[in-house]
Amino acid sequence: MQETTILWADDEIDLLKPHVMFLNEKGYKVTTVTNGHDALDAFRNGYFDIVFLDENMPGLTGLETLAEIKNINPDVPVVLITKNEEEHLMEDAIGSKIDDYLIKPVHPKQIQLTIKRLTDNKRLVSEKTSMAYQQDFRTLGMTLNDNLSYSEWVDVYKKLIYWELSLEKLEDAGMHEILTMQKAEANAQFCKFIEKNYIGWLKDPDSGPVTSSQLMKKKLFPLLEPSKPTFFILIDNLRYDQWKILNSIITEHFRLDEEDIYFSILPTATQYARNAIFSGLMPLEMEKRFPSMWQNDEDEGGKNLFEEQFLKDQIQRVLKKDIKHSYTKVLTYEQGKDLVENFNNLMGNDLNAIVFNFVDMLSHARTDMAMIRELANDEAAYRSLTLSWFEHSPLLELLKKISQKNCKLVITTDHGTIRVKHPSKVIGDRNTNTNLRYKQGKNLNFNAKEVFLIKNPHDALLPKLHVSSSFIFTKEDSYFVYPNNYNHFVNYYNETFQHGGVSMEEMIVPFITYSPK
Repeated sequence: MQETTILWADDEIDLLKPHVMFLNEKGYKVTTVTNGHDALDAFRNGYFDIVFLDENMPGLTGLETLAEIKNINPDVPVVLITKNEEEHLMEDAIGSKIDDYLIKPVHPKQIQLTIKRLTDNKRLVSEKTSMAYQQDFRTLGMTLNDNLSYSEWVDVYKKLIYWELSLEKLEDAGMHEILTMQKAEANAQFCKFIEKNYIGWLKDPDSGPVTSSQLMKKKLFPLLEPSKPTFFILIDNLRYDQWKILNSIITEHFRLDEEDIYFSILPTATQYARNAIFSGLMPLEMEKRFPSMWQNDEDEGGKNLFEEQFLKDQIQRVLKKDIKHSYTKVLTYEQGKDLVENFNNLMGNDLNAIVFNFVDMLSHARTDMAMIRELANDEAAYRSLTLSWFEHSPLLELLKKISQKNCKLVITTDHGTIRVKHPSKVIGDRNTNTNLRYKQGKNLNFNAKEVFLIKNPHDALLPKLHVSSSFIFTKEDSYFVYPNNYNHFVNYYNETFQHGGVSMEEMIVPFITYSPK
């Protein structure tokens, strides 16, 4: 391991020779100077892992030297050593971005502990995290071979996301590769689990997890309280891992009441999953109840134009009464700003349902725009881009306003998304829908091993366009391509984020409740 290099500036450095000798014996390389000017010369001309500065030096003071060092390289930790414990000095030091301070007289062991904390912390955390994942890797591997329930699959997915976010901070390509392989294995097993159980859940809803059509009845409506508005915010296309990143900011203003999960229906696409949430019905039931509103894949026009009407109908049907409520869909930044400005108008409602479409637009933009594609070239970058949007969005402004009131906050989504990597060939007629993760139509030609086939759509409570129509869903990280345009599709869509199929990322999605602090 490369030795740690230290720059120590003190006008009484001769008195500190025992400390320097101690550090040399421990394997550190210490360069000593007696004033701030020499410290700056040494810092400019050499590489140091850490700097110790005496506060009271002739010429440049410790604080003045600190400021110059931070201008040269702000990433090198600097420790101020002082006899002075006055509050204003400590405030000045902290304001100058000092990393630590020690009060004279200092003990050699104290110096060594400071060095370890500031220079070895990243390495120690990295080693501990990698070791912990290696231990959990074996446990997870054995778990995947068990006959898991849907709640156990939720636990597996949460654990994988925990490790993905933990290992993301480490520069250990080997660990990242192992996790990616394990996540792929988990998704393969999860898809088998869905193929085996999904239709059964729909036939007996109490036998499975809460799904899109049950979400409001089972999870949202029980939260409603008189004279306490509930804000139901649905961020379209938000994965569980993306929510985990946003949550660190949200909890600066709210107390996290419950971190819950539900399962998106198939197809995991806005047209199906989000309409099911607001109507409280499965797509086949929507088609029967609202024949003029339900839009099938081959119908022209928008597919989510009637969510407000669906919500009103569900409230009256389930709660047996009308409650004061609002529905707002935010498609642009300007619409978001308008919502924030009119916030007080919402406080008289029992329920405010708000859809933020940005994350969905972001995922599609990543496919269509070269710049976005470059910015979100992997999972970590996609999360980072989502976080950057959130930090500068009207949504965060809205949440801050909600946090100042006696309200209940719910944040959820309609489905997640997955980065696709493996093309799967399909042949369909010209009426076959364009989604890359699911297809419906008649006479579809496909590789049976690569899809989840629902031969009779009514079994999955999905509309049937024709007598011989069927649905097929891609599994894991596959996407459909047409053979006659194969290379174009692969070049254009490979490594993009898509939704509509079967994967943990698309189906296992968050339902989070908060209260203002």
